[in-house]
Amino acid sequence: MEKKVLVLNLDHSPIGVVNVYKAFVLTYLDKATALVQYEDLQIRTVDKVFDYPAVIRLDDYKNIPHKGVLLNRNNLFKRDDHTCQYCGSSKDLTLDHVIPKSKGGKTSWNNLITACHRCNTIKGNKTPEEAGMALKTYPFKPNLSYFLAEYAERHAEEWIPFLATKQV
Repeated sequence: MEKKVLVLNLDHSPIGVVNVYKAFVLTYLDKATALVQYEDLQIRTVDKVFDYPAVIRLDDYKNIPHKGVLLNRNNLFKRDDHTCQYCGSSKDLTLDHVIPKSKGGKTSWNNLITACHRCNTIKGNKTPEEAGMALKTYPFKPNLSYFLAEYAERHAEEWIPFLATKQV
């Protein structure tokens, strides 16, 4: 698997992830500065050897409108670690509105959780309190750093010092 490169704005806030070729071009054209390199990895040309960047910082501040993390099934499952928030199962997963839509619950980060089909059926059209079911974790709206930290823990430890803590 090709390593990805974390891109920071001039103020060190994370703004995205690019492949090594894009990162190399940005640094080569003096539009970004490499802050950390992956150890034991290099980019080789016919006559030169370059460090393989892990984290780069743009040399000019870019005003990028904050869009937030896209609310979709895949991102909800990632946030909830692919486990039912009632029983902890990782099988037959679906989404559940903590406060049912029929009782005014919204389709939002703060009201949706991952639930197994069994727990979702048992809960039915009730709140967790009405159904006598306790949530393992409460829903929250993650930020970009949360998902980048998830990736960094598995694939890019070099990023961790540049990312906010995962706990939101």
